[in-house]
Amino acid sequence: MSNKHLGHTARKRFGQNFLHDEYIIDKIVSAIGPKHDDNIVEIGPGLGALTEPVAELVDSFTVIELDRDLAARLRSHPFIRDKLTVVEQDALKFDFSQLRQSQKKIRVFGNLPYNISTPLMFHLFKYCEHIQDMHFMLQHEVVQRLCAKSGSKLYGRLSVMAQYYCSAVPVVMVPPSAFKPAPKVDSAVVRLSPRSLPQYAVSSVASLQTIVTAAFNQRRKTIRNSLKNLLSEVQIVALDIDPDSRAEQITIAQFAKLANASHKASQAPSHEPSHKVAQEISSHDPRHSD
Repeated sequence: MSNKHLGHTARKRFGQNFLHDEYIIDKIVSAIGPKHDDNIVEIGPGLGALTEPVAELVDSFTVIELDRDLAARLRSHPFIRDKLTVVEQDALKFDFSQLRQSQKKIRVFGNLPYNISTPLMFHLFKYCEHIQDMHFMLQHEVVQRLCAKSGSKLYGRLSVMAQYYCSAVPVVMVPPSAFKPAPKVDSAVVRLSPRSLPQYAVSSVASLQTIVTAAFNQRRKTIRNSLKNLLSEVQIVALDIDPDSRAEQITIAQFAKLANASHKASQAPSHEPSHKVAQEISSHDPRHSD
């Protein structure tokens, strides 16, 4: 099967799969629900499958595109170029706070490249205070993990951190046939709505990330073992949490308690961390513990 669509060859290094099914496109645009004066940002517009119908509904919006050829096509688009501000940059390195317009938060959407979807979402979570909502096309399994609850095999680091920052709801299912070239997996669109107030009291988000990463890095072990470099069994029991539980059995509220206890212990003058467990979230391989 050809990887060329509308004169552009899909680049594997950018994870490009171009949406072309008009019925699916209409469903996605309806789910986003853009209004004419919204502060809209699209990540990875590609050949404009979503860009064009959204442009018909809004006064102007920003698109972030890393592929220089696609960025050039958008700048010279015969119908919508005057509505677009094209930012030719890697979204993983972009400061999204600069797009907020006074009291008007940004609304973000995009067909995210499969190879950067998880680190990109973690990057965006840092800007939640500036974001009204996000609609992303992702692998269906990633959407399932985003929305998974404790007790599920799909529940992991991504579930906990995403739901700490946002409410997550799947809104559109997308079959492989809707793309060119067709991917080997089903896709889905998820709506992420940042919480105006934290649902769980956390003293340090960094501590939460550390606890969650440590627990799911060794998800087959009990938290007595996976968290032993961060909290003792006595400290875990004091939180009314069973130390024989595994990571997938721990609710987000319980992870928040564990993080607060770990953060408090780390602030004690006599405490010296014996092992560096924290890892950079964006560099962690999501296949193993998300």
